[in-house]
Amino acid sequence: MMTGQELRRTIEVALDEIRPFLKSDGGDIELISIEDDSLVKVQLMGTCVDCTVNQMTLKSGVEMTIKKHAPQIKEVINIKANQIA
Repeated sequence: MMTGQELRRTIEVALDEIRPFLKSDGGDIELISIEDDSLVKVQLMGTCVDCTVNQMTLKSGVEMTIKKHAPQIKEVINIKANQIA
């Protein structure tokens, strides 16, 4: 079982793996939080914010990559900038 810090590092590694693809399209991604060691909240940035395929990117690319690194993660959701408390 990973500690919260280890899990966060693992997820950052997964995001680093996908970040070059997002950056090549003018976007980026940031880890916002991990809840109950199973829900990851990220924020898509740059051109990814308004991109029509961002839900597909999130589910097929980001979520799949994170789950490959941290199988205990059940879901990855995108938080829009105005939803961050």
